[in-house]
Amino acid sequence: MYLIIINIILGALAATAFDLTDVASTIWAVVWGVLIFLAGQLLSGYLVQKKVKVEMEVVQEILNSGKNHLQQKVSQWQMKPPGSIKDAQKIIEKEQKVFIDRALKASSGLEKFNRWAPLMSKQINALRLQLHWMNKDFKAVDKLMPHVFVLEPMMACIKISRMYMRNEEGIDKIFKKHSAKVRDENGVLIYALYSWILVQQKKIDEAHKILIDGCEKTDSELLKRNRENLANNRVGHFSNAPFGEEWYALNLEQPKMKMQRQQRFNNRPF
Repeated sequence: MYLIIINIILGALAATAFDLTDVASTIWAVVWGVLIFLAGQLLSGYLVQKKVKVEMEVVQEILNSGKNHLQQKVSQWQMKPPGSIKDAQKIIEKEQKVFIDRALKASSGLEKFNRWAPLMSKQINALRLQLHWMNKDFKAVDKLMPHVFVLEPMMACIKISRMYMRNEEGIDKIFKKHSAKVRDENGVLIYALYSWILVQQKKIDEAHKILIDGCEKTDSELLKRNRENLANNRVGHFSNAPFGEEWYALNLEQPKMKMQRQQRFNNRPF
């Protein structure tokens, strides 16, 4: 907001100076004032976004580092499990919470741009909402949801998932609004999600129709597979598991962790 005010003042001063010094006519003085305002907005906006990007990268680096650490740990567990599957999941959730909390703390570095960049608070809220969602802190998610813009497909999927958890009405409206914008593979998940919800609600025919539309728009093999399963009455084979981490990030299903225990052979004399 400060940048807009500053650039308006600069544009007005420039227009006034051009007019009073007879460098340009009144009309051209106004035109130059507007141009200077727009140039100021572009330049200052670029500089601010550059600094915002640096702060965003700090948060992303924390997330990437934590994610890599967990992946290495899960890989080690393939050969030497820590105990039961539940024990492993608890360890993962505990360690994930640590680096997500660090990312949330790092996001406070973005707050200094609130007064300078328009809608910056919305961007910060959207970032924090996604971090709280990863942490399964649904109370914090519910608090932030009214204060974010739901623009991208992933944010729409989070909103729909939370509405399903809370058994809220209006999921179909949110889906229609955001699926209408889908034109490529970026929108596959929203079709997978909504068809899954319809299957859970035993609305198989509706889910099949949604998948037909999704296949036409995205050409996704995974959507085609689920569409064929429903068309052939193989509802039990419907699954979004092949989407992997992207699907499980919606917190509607838990991934099945496969761990092999080391074989132990008794030494026996021949």
